[in-house]
Amino acid sequence: MKKSQEEDEEDLNDTNYDEFNGYAGSLFSSGPYEKDDEEADAIYAALDKRMDERRKERRELREKEEIEKYRMERPKIQQQFSDLKRKLSEVSEEEWLSIPEVGDARNKRQRNPRHEKLTPVPDSFFSKHLQTGENHTTVDPLYTQFQMVNYLGGLNTPYPGSMTPGLMTPGTGDLDMRKIGQARNTLMDMRLSQVSDSVSGQTVVDPKGYLTDLNSMIPTHGGDISDIKKARLLLKSVRETNPHHPPAWIASARLEEVTGKLQVARNLIMKGTEMCPKSEDVWLEAARLQPGDTAKAVVAQAVRHLPQSVRIYIRAAELETDVRAKKRVLRKALENVSKSVRLWKTAVELEEPEDARIMLSRAVECCPTSVELWLALARLETYENARRVLNKARENIPTDRHIWITAAKLEEANSNTQMVEKIIDRAITSLRANGVEINREQWIQDAEECDKAGSVATCQAVIRAVIGIGIEEEDRKHTWMEDADSCVAHGALECARAIYAHALQVFPSKKSVWLRAAYFEKNHGTRESLEALLQRAVAHCPKAEVLWLMGAKSKWLAGDVPAARSLLVFSHSSTTSNWELRS
Repeated sequence: MKKSQEEDEEDLNDTNYDEFNGYAGSLFSSGPYEKDDEEADAIYAALDKRMDERRKERRELREKEEIEKYRMERPKIQQQFSDLKRKLSEVSEEEWLSIPEVGDARNKRQRNPRHEKLTPVPDSFFSKHLQTGENHTTVDPLYTQFQMVNYLGGLNTPYPGSMTPGLMTPGTGDLDMRKIGQARNTLMDMRLSQVSDSVSGQTVVDPKGYLTDLNSMIPTHGGDISDIKKARLLLKSVRETNPHHPPAWIASARLEEVTGKLQVARNLIMKGTEMCPKSEDVWLEAARLQPGDTAKAVVAQAVRHLPQSVRIYIRAAELETDVRAKKRVLRKALENVSKSVRLWKTAVELEEPEDARIMLSRAVECCPTSVELWLALARLETYENARRVLNKARENIPTDRHIWITAAKLEEANSNTQMVEKIIDRAITSLRANGVEINREQWIQDAEECDKAGSVATCQAVIRAVIGIGIEEEDRKHTWMEDADSCVAHGALECARAIYAHALQVFPSKKSVWLRAAYFEKNHGTRESLEALLQRAVAHCPKAEVLWLMGAKSKWLAGDVPAARSLLVFSHSSTTSNWELRS
């Protein structure tokens, strides 16, 4: 039964039939697709690809001939006139000037189009005719053309006094211009209210977009007045629908600033501070737009509304020109916001080293999780006090590697190099115990920074500790050589030297590693370091002829010919079938 259903589902349409393959689909599609079938399909695919490559040259040649034949039968217009264009070189200047100009075959009406002129009717026109007692709702064109004062054309009002309410004063024929102005304002309010949501009362247009899209609305030259008016109307609508939205006030002030109306911008942003007194951005914008002393008053007012704002305190310090005034502002800020790392860093930068050390001692108490403050304090302390500071830092922040690396650099700077290796090993163990993943690339970058800072022992200890982390055994040689090249490219030569030294310990019999290290010493090291490396290299790889030759050449270039000759004699006794050396 199931087999009959599968036969019914088979598509036996004539459009699905091929003379060679029969009906589309495989005859054995219902069977399992095994590994033998996959190998067979791969072999057939390879054969098809090979046959296609054999026919490729013939097919391309045939296509090229067909294209050339098509172009000969159907040449382009450019090719048809090519001979005539070449004959233009024979045309003289007189013949060229005698060629008649192409005239304009259009008639006069088409050449000089006259647009229909539409002139708006002034209010005085209506007022004049209302006073004369004429009540027409339309103006007859014959009146304007022939000045027929007594002509009574047009549609008369069926009932006198039935004009729009509010336009005429009851009982008189005078036109009330004040009511017309009110009607225009009402119409404008109705159009602007269309962008408001009838349910929530909030604007449908995102007000935050005005801050970023304002540049597209501001004209690039003084002629785009309509764009400025449009932007001003939209921002006014946002302010009216949501007056407590800070970006609307900021965007409005910036629009007026760009258009040159600085005082209007200042008035708008000060109005914004009244409507949004808890907005940090509005106060900062107001301080930016106001002049010096006024800006200080604005910032002082902002501090009263936002006593915990770090940015406002920083702005207040920037407005001060005297260093003592800056210190006074920042110390007042630290009394209110003692947990701000930014305030502490800014205040410390203004102090002398001794005062900065005292201030940093207080800063690490208020912000015990800031690595930068701990490290800055350690740099200003003596050796013993710096060790205590770093130990306290490790207790408060056990997951940061920079504290351990700084401790190792401190020991190296005080000629205690035997502690450097122990500190780095303890750092790896402690960080892993606290759940920190050892990122090999980050540690290598830290080692490069130590190298550039002159902490050679620390960078070498870091390289030895992390060089083998996260690398498969079969990829070690290739990865280490790439790391060494990267360090050389970054200018960290000691890191590259440490990587080569570690690789030579792991692969002492690899001639390629010895050669890479030898070339590195030749390009970036000294002659003594190169000869010492080559001496170790020929001891581990006595059959490597190129290493013997590099050692002999180094001594020969240094002027020590007898040493070079003795080295070649010794290499001859150590190598076999060395025809290059014998020659």
